[in-house]
Amino acid sequence: MSYLLTTLTKKHQVDSIIRDTIDKVLVLRFGRSSDSVCLQLDDILSKSARDVSKFATVALVDIDSEDTQVYVKYFDITLIPSTIFFFNAHHMKMDSGTADHTKWIGAFHKKQDFIDVVEAIFRGAMKGKLIVNCPLPPERIPKYQLLYKDV
Repeated sequence: MSYLLTTLTKKHQVDSIIRDTIDKVLVLRFGRSSDSVCLQLDDILSKSARDVSKFATVALVDIDSEDTQVYVKYFDITLIPSTIFFFNAHHMKMDSGTADHTKWIGAFHKKQDFIDVVEAIFRGAMKGKLIVNCPLPPERIPKYQLLYKDV
């Protein structure tokens, strides 16, 4: 389903979509089109894109592209898929009870989960917030373990 969504492979494409998306949430999925979990998330994103089109734009970023490595390093994309949210070129964060508030790691369980998260981010952004609380119950939030090296 990733062929239904805009795929960004160049740094200037990512720069321009972040800069040019005004008064909408920008959802950037960092991952690979060959990964099974990324494909599961792409399916949910493509099915939801029309439902959230009034207040969100969805795009995919290929992490294997040499040109996008600056963003992969900047956002510390170590686990895929990682979904990052922006509003008016501001990085939106979400407190989902995990150690990392800067991105959503993993796939959403259902289409409605994704819609609820994007809507919560949009409502928070319209109130001027840069971090919002996750509207999903804890059992529907993907769990992962962060390992710190040389701490």
